[in-house]
Amino acid sequence: MTTEGDHRRARFEGAAYDVVAVASSAGGVMALSRMLPALPVDFPAAVVVVQHLDPRHRSLMAEILSRRTALPVVQAVQGQRIERGAVYIAPPNRHLLVSPNGTLSLSDSELVHFVRPSADLLFESVAASYRDRAIAVVLTGCGQDGAMGVRAIKKMGGTVVVQDEASAEFTGMPQAAIDTGEVDFVLPLDEVAAALVTLVMPGVVG
Repeated sequence: MTTEGDHRRARFEGAAYDVVAVASSAGGVMALSRMLPALPVDFPAAVVVVQHLDPRHRSLMAEILSRRTALPVVQAVQGQRIERGAVYIAPPNRHLLVSPNGTLSLSDSELVHFVRPSADLLFESVAASYRDRAIAVVLTGCGQDGAMGVRAIKKMGGTVVVQDEASAEFTGMPQAAIDTGEVDFVLPLDEVAAALVTLVMPGVVG
């Protein structure tokens, strides 16, 4: 699963990138329901998702998404080790971070841009831990969460993919990311998964 000799960060054999960090807010459940099923069952990177949710209610998001994709989808747990081809959803009202050794951390530290979980904190942790082997994806949503994290991803050599305004139900988060000038790909929602496959699995002809 992880290559020997790399103690700094967990790495997955056959993957050009190890972690795909995805951020969404308003309209995000529908966007994720279209993007995740388009990833192949042998997708070799871990997918870590921050979706802004109502903190007052238990989230059924992992169960909903797991019915729509062949990839395993779970709500993230403190100390959990990420696995290739698995999808991890931030719990309501908890920040989600990824450590260099490939474990997840949950935090109830203060809100960032009025939200918890924060896309910025997720992206910044992934950037610090995985550097040029990290991808950030910004989907539909209101507000500016994710823009600071996009800068962190690019500063460390990672890649940024953003849903275009035409296909986004809410354009605040995608536009804030685009406005950083640090975005590599701006794509319609239905092309995001194919781009991820091309990036993460460069030897695959699709």
